[in-house]
Amino acid sequence: MLKIEAVRDGGRTVTLVLEGRLIGPWVDELKLACAQARRGRMEVAVDLAGVAFVDRAGIALLRELADHDTRLANCSPFVAEQLKPQER
Repeated sequence: MLKIEAVRDGGRTVTLVLEGRLIGPWVDELKLACAQARRGRMEVAVDLAGVAFVDRAGIALLRELADHDTRLANCSPFVAEQLKPQER
């Protein structure tokens, strides 16, 4: 399960605070939450401090979000390592 809480900073940024596991159907829920936040012309940040595990699809989404100007904050060392660019 994944809890997603949208926190506005009073300006142009909304931070999606995650708690739980970013896996399976919750990956699509995060993608939808980011899309909804952007519809309001808000900048989006994702706080990963409360995330216990991220599966392969979740890592792919986080990389995609980061590539599209979404700030990822408070990654665990494990998640940060998974988000590093892959060497070929």
